[in-house]
Amino acid sequence: MTSIVFMGTPAFSVPILKGLVENDYDVKAVVTQPDRPVGRKRILTASPVKEAAVELSIPVFQPEKISGSPEMAEVVSLKPDFIVTAAFGQFLPDALLAAAKVAAINVHGSLLPKYRGGAPVQYSIMNGDAETGISIIYMVKQMDAGDVIEQSALPIGPTDDTASMFEKLSLLGRQMLLAVLPKLIAGTATRTPQDPDKVVFSPTIKRDEERLDFTQSARLVDAKVRALRPDPTAFTTLKGKRTKVWQTTPLTDATDAAPGVVVEKTKKRLVVAAGDGTTIQLDVIQPAGKPKQKINDYLNGAGQSIQVGEQIITND
Repeated sequence: MTSIVFMGTPAFSVPILKGLVENDYDVKAVVTQPDRPVGRKRILTASPVKEAAVELSIPVFQPEKISGSPEMAEVVSLKPDFIVTAAFGQFLPDALLAAAKVAAINVHGSLLPKYRGGAPVQYSIMNGDAETGISIIYMVKQMDAGDVIEQSALPIGPTDDTASMFEKLSLLGRQMLLAVLPKLIAGTATRTPQDPDKVVFSPTIKRDEERLDFTQSARLVDAKVRALRPDPTAFTTLKGKRTKVWQTTPLTDATDAAPGVVVEKTKKRLVVAAGDGTTIQLDVIQPAGKPKQKINDYLNGAGQSIQVGEQIITND
């Protein structure tokens, strides 16, 4: 039976891991990130991959840093046929990559060389791309730079967010991996070097990059809302308060109003100006210290005093 050490962390990785087990691959161990404190109460929480591995009775390693760790020595000693990573979140040293008897491969959520790095799905949505996809690559020490074995594209719909794309890409990644492994075993898999002139990076999104910029077009403001949903969630300053923005609708109506100015308000509808003369409807928001709420609930409460022509969104 073909043996595998699987390395992954978020929910994206779980269907891929389960697909290996369901198709009779011998997953000897799972390597994932250590348990982390989550939420306001900072409750120590296992990664989705750890939870899945425990359910499947697979040994779990959780090194803070894999390079030079006792856990790395354990993986090397297993001498697996494959090391398979899917959103693991750490670089793998050469000595670990060399431990795979057949290949060390990565299931990456973009059409490489576009969007190397830790946030490829978020950037593809945020930049308004029409599609993204899965690349299965040979692993090398440089980030996401290995030769491509196979790629497949997936369209990004107008309402897709990071959560929905992760789910779709995970299922595509599972399907592709299960098709690629027999080719690697048989020695018939192809490899295509990445074009270094087409490399685009997608680094982990920093806190100050979560703010919406309403001088951008309504389409790009909405794209960023979807890219950062459900986590970490985009925000703006609305009526002087930091406010998370969960859902918006870009509109076709044009305006001469400055970005952030109210152009329409009813009991159930709040439309503000964005860049390039575009308009955007706020649908679901979350003022600081408040629960997430539909815009009609906000307008019936704290937003009652809002007037058409008022500048309610600022960059404070």
